[in-house]
Amino acid sequence: MPDTGASVPSPETEIRIAALHSLRGANFWSQRPVTRMDLIVGRYDDISSADVPGVRAALERAMPGLIEHRCSIGERGGFLLRLRRGTYAPHIIEHVALELQAMAGCDVGYGKTRGGETPGEYTLVFEHCHSNAGLRAAALALEVVQRAFAGTLDSVDDAVQELTALLATPDAPPLRQRVLCGVTGGGPRHDTRAEMIRRGLSDAELIVDVAPGYLLQAGLPYARSDMAIILDTTVSDVPDRYREEDRARQLVGVVADAVKRNGVVVVPAKEWELQDYARERDCRVVIFTTDADITRRDQRVSRAIAFVRDGRIILESFDRACDGGVLREDVPAVAQVAAALAMFSIEEVEQTCTPAIP
Repeated sequence: MPDTGASVPSPETEIRIAALHSLRGANFWSQRPVTRMDLIVGRYDDISSADVPGVRAALERAMPGLIEHRCSIGERGGFLLRLRRGTYAPHIIEHVALELQAMAGCDVGYGKTRGGETPGEYTLVFEHCHSNAGLRAAALALEVVQRAFAGTLDSVDDAVQELTALLATPDAPPLRQRVLCGVTGGGPRHDTRAEMIRRGLSDAELIVDVAPGYLLQAGLPYARSDMAIILDTTVSDVPDRYREEDRARQLVGVVADAVKRNGVVVVPAKEWELQDYARERDCRVVIFTTDADITRRDQRVSRAIAFVRDGRIILESFDRACDGGVLREDVPAVAQVAAALAMFSIEEVEQTCTPAIP
């Protein structure tokens, strides 16, 4: 190993892939298909590209197209500037994975790297145009970066040839499945589906229970939906960092990404950022609460609302108020109210509702 001026760990042992996934549908990071890789970087966590002479030169020589990576600088050459100033292995792997695919003929550019639960753990995602090529690009990029730090990187031709061959093979078919509704959140998703069926929805209609943890790991399992139900933003089946308010909201909001234009998104009252997110996607927003606290802001944007008054579910739209029935004790209230509102928002059910008592 050359005298690099820094103690470079053994490339065979120090960076480990903890998880590798191909996300085909809309997901936490992007509406585009991406590859996700979780890394444990060991001693590389303390070594930047500025600490080891020759890393930038080796990568730039082997992959001249890196000059086009704008990175957070926002200008051509931005990533190379980050390399010179000092950036770390996971971020470099992200860019190398993108560039290897570009050299093989893929038009890709999106990527993101974030820290994990503990020091030395990272999650990185990058766009792919072929799921198998994306998965292989992740492993190849890891190898390339370790070779750059070790001072042994001469060429990436073999990696590019391998990816080019993979691109010529059949890819997994794109997601095309269309469903009636996706239900997410940390609340009673199964009970919500059961309530919709109890209220008259055909059992043949496909309602998909999408756990937040599944959304994080694999993205949406369908391409389009007519409706989405977000029960809450309190998620418990994901790592701690994704339970933080903003990230949890972003995670459950993924179900709105698949809703067709003018489709319906059922959102809790006072979740104004989620309401705005759905509206930005040209969806109709309907809002529910398990009490009677609907704010003026909620009313201003909602096509329909559901709330509880005197132990009964009340459903209102611009031209009618309907009685959704007694709130039962054997089913979680949030499931009953959200399901009632979802069914109220389906036109043929809405036309036959029982008027609410003023």
